[in-house]
Amino acid sequence: MQTVRLGRTDAQVSVVGLGCGGHSRLGMARGASSAQAAEIVRRAIDLGVTFIDTAHTYGTEEAVGLGIAGHDRSSLFISTKSWVGKSLSQTDPENLTPDEFTASLEESLRKLGTDYVDLFHLHGVSSAQLPYAREVILPELRRHQESGKIRFIGITEAFRVDTSHDMLQQAVPTGDFDVVMAGFNMLNPGARETLFPLTMAHDVGTLIMFAVRRGLNSVANAAEAVAELIGRGEIDSASVNSADPLDFLRATPDVKSQVEAAYRFCRHEPGAHVVLTGTGDAAHLEENIASILAPPLPAELLERLDAIFGKVTSASGE
Repeated sequence: MQTVRLGRTDAQVSVVGLGCGGHSRLGMARGASSAQAAEIVRRAIDLGVTFIDTAHTYGTEEAVGLGIAGHDRSSLFISTKSWVGKSLSQTDPENLTPDEFTASLEESLRKLGTDYVDLFHLHGVSSAQLPYAREVILPELRRHQESGKIRFIGITEAFRVDTSHDMLQQAVPTGDFDVVMAGFNMLNPGARETLFPLTMAHDVGTLIMFAVRRGLNSVANAAEAVAELIGRGEIDSASVNSADPLDFLRATPDVKSQVEAAYRFCRHEPGAHVVLTGTGDAAHLEENIASILAPPLPAELLERLDAIFGKVTSASGE
């Protein structure tokens, strides 16, 4: 397993992060029990994964707790999160009080079976929520950091709706956050221009989500996603085969699949540290880890991807 320094946390963590949310939620979204989901956590650890990311809202904290039980806690880097509001900011703008936020943290610690988390995120924060998060919730997090319940503080964006990284562009320069979680993929590499220069300048760790979502997991879905971008004028229709817009990737002998290329694209981007991958299937987990650990894409492929998608800012890849 390859490792990376996670920005100013100075922690050395695996470049592969086990994402316990997304569409799979360690298989629990499709009916797996916490005990079954814990097997995925154990397998990831066996394969060298040390970075594990969950959240209160994912419903997988208990599974993570079961999966990490019996392992050397100091060898693992556990990340969890809580909304600043009652739920996703775009659907319910009512904010949590500091006491409610603390209650969420305490419940997360109980479910994880640990007395501290390495990283606690403010989850899915919108630009409108950022002032409240910094002025009201952040002091509460600092208090828990001082007591030893939290090592580092992070913030994640709502990439489905904030595809231009507006919130994180405001948050990173404040110096309040040690780590950020951002959406980045072949369909929307905009963070390369707008966000990563900031995170690198401030030595902020970056976690990459949305490396592979619906828009990249099949030829048909990629064609649908690209058609939407052509319709919005963000991609030149003459630059791609509309029926199979990423065919040139798979035509390259060094590339095993469209999905593998998508992971490799994210893994080797300057400014990207940990690439998150989630699944409820052990074999699929092994495939994804192998893809993330593969070498960079050939320069000519990166140049062609940039020529096609380099100006896209509206897509999440969902």
